[in-house]
Amino acid sequence: MDQMEIHYNQWIVLLSFVLAVTAAYSSINLISKVSHATGKIRSLWLLSGACILGSGIWAMHFVGILASRLPFEVGYHPGMAILSLLVGMTACYFALSLGFTPNLDTWQLIVSSFLLGGGISGMHFIGMSSMEIEATIHYNFLTQALAFMMAVLSSYVGIYLFRRFKEIPGFSRWKLYSALCIGVAMTSMHYTSIGASRYEPTTWLGPNPLLMQTDVVLLTGVSLVTLFMFAISGGAVFLDRHVLERMAYHDPLTELPNRHGLEKYFESDFFRGTSGAVFFIDLDRFKSINDTLGHDIGDMLLQEVAGRLQRCIGDNGKVFRLGGDEFLIALPHCTLEEAGENAHSILQEVKKPYTIQDNELYVTASVGISLTPTHGIDRSALMKAADTALYTSKDSGKNKFSVFDQEMNRYQLRRMSLEKDLRKALARSEFMVVYQPKWDSVTNVTVGLESLLRWRHPEHGIISPVEFIPIAEETGLIVPITYWMLHEVCSQNVLWHKEDIAAVAVSINMSARMFEGDSLYDIVEEALSRSGLAPHFLELEITESIAMNNIEETVVLLSKLRKLGVRVSLDDFGTGFSSLGSLDEIPINTLKIDQVFIRKSKMHSKKAIISNIIAIAANLNMEVIAEGVETTEQIELLQSLGCRVMQGYYYGKPMPVHELGQWFMDKKAV
Repeated sequence: MDQMEIHYNQWIVLLSFVLAVTAAYSSINLISKVSHATGKIRSLWLLSGACILGSGIWAMHFVGILASRLPFEVGYHPGMAILSLLVGMTACYFALSLGFTPNLDTWQLIVSSFLLGGGISGMHFIGMSSMEIEATIHYNFLTQALAFMMAVLSSYVGIYLFRRFKEIPGFSRWKLYSALCIGVAMTSMHYTSIGASRYEPTTWLGPNPLLMQTDVVLLTGVSLVTLFMFAISGGAVFLDRHVLERMAYHDPLTELPNRHGLEKYFESDFFRGTSGAVFFIDLDRFKSINDTLGHDIGDMLLQEVAGRLQRCIGDNGKVFRLGGDEFLIALPHCTLEEAGENAHSILQEVKKPYTIQDNELYVTASVGISLTPTHGIDRSALMKAADTALYTSKDSGKNKFSVFDQEMNRYQLRRMSLEKDLRKALARSEFMVVYQPKWDSVTNVTVGLESLLRWRHPEHGIISPVEFIPIAEETGLIVPITYWMLHEVCSQNVLWHKEDIAAVAVSINMSARMFEGDSLYDIVEEALSRSGLAPHFLELEITESIAMNNIEETVVLLSKLRKLGVRVSLDDFGTGFSSLGSLDEIPINTLKIDQVFIRKSKMHSKKAIISNIIAIAANLNMEVIAEGVETTEQIELLQSLGCRVMQGYYYGKPMPVHELGQWFMDKKAV
């Protein structure tokens, strides 16, 4: 039979190419969001891009069929036509999924290009097989292979260009070049394959054009798929701008802007004024409410706080939730005086009572403030300064605000440096233990020692415990440090016994952190066992806050330690918040009178407190020790009130082991 010639409508050919490039560019715009998304959102962008690109391939193919004037009537099998659409979309999804994985190597790029080129070719041949024509189509293998390789090569260049310049926001000529390459991949494969195919009619129909009814059906199908393609593109853009953007930039609990919203706000709005203020806000005692009443109540409290902060600021600025119980307020037009006024209003508003599910709750806030341009001209510097000021507010008692200054910065830098070095201090053997005697002023003998921790810093020398102990408490490093100290003190006490230098109980200060788990008893027992020290030569000093926190559990643990033979003393008695009604329930041997009362013992009120503490100890069959004794007047007063055991610089300062040994020898000689 004769071979039929195919004629093309150049305008429709151009339309098919434009349709292919438009679909490719729309798909690329959606796929560009993949690198910034994870999980289901990433899959959504990939699926949307694949649907648009697959639909574009399908629409281009059938518009190309319209551009080819075939001299016989053409019908279409709807099932095969739909299958070709699904094949195109599926191939595009897998090609794009592989082509836009992080750290893509050359082989993955090649495989992705073959998948996309194969999807274009597969869709083409299935689409051709959906045609119901009175002719037989013959394909030339070499020419079809060339068409396939052209599709693969163009796909490779398109994906390569896009991956290289995908981070460029908005319109980009490189994205357009990528879309052009993918458009060339679609159209070159299609028209090369069509042009190289031979059509042999089974029944000659003459040079009549296609029937109008067939054109209408095909145009309707192409129009619907094109409409579907643009509907997905438009829907994805709407979803991105109105739903996903809100999810990305807003906190779901309080509906306040989150950290991402904060970055966006600072980039676009905050620095327009000549001055501005940043408030870093952290709730005090929020964790205890969360732990006691549950996270649901905690979440409702955060919502209430967020509402109050917004009402305080109004339209003057913006409130953000950074996470947990941390908030940030940005006031783009604010002076130092106005910042102070706003901070005072915030503190007053936050501390008002909250009623949540029949619970009357009270919280306060600590606020740190930084100002632009004084403390920085970018978001990072201002947030860092405000955060530093917040720490100052918390360290100085909470429920207050602080404005950043350079002294705070120096303090914070030193604190960070000490925290870093503290983590290595134990391994580097930088800690040492000093001992201060407890003296019986009647018999003039040492009746005990208190062990105290010191840190020999390689650069800064001896660091005060007042400075490094709070850091150790906050970071949890106090637990391994105390573990080390227990073993060190027990071993040293055994050594003194063997050398016949001293045979007294040595006390160690316990951190509240040591009572958080169930391991304290085992740690103490292990230290005694390994050193061979008799339990009654070890004394644990606890504070009133430890004693009163979870008092039932504390009593059980202290009772076990007492049964083991370990002594327990209550340090700084009178300065905490212990209930006298619970004092007799706590298994302790000794009450220690805090040195703040001893220093001011000339005051009648302090003298009365000292007298009452001594009387309480006597009535509860407890020993009593006075701390901070430095003068003979203090000694005489304490003796007159019935206190005989004292500790202070008058009798001996805290001394390292080698000095203490000599001190013992001197006292024995006397």
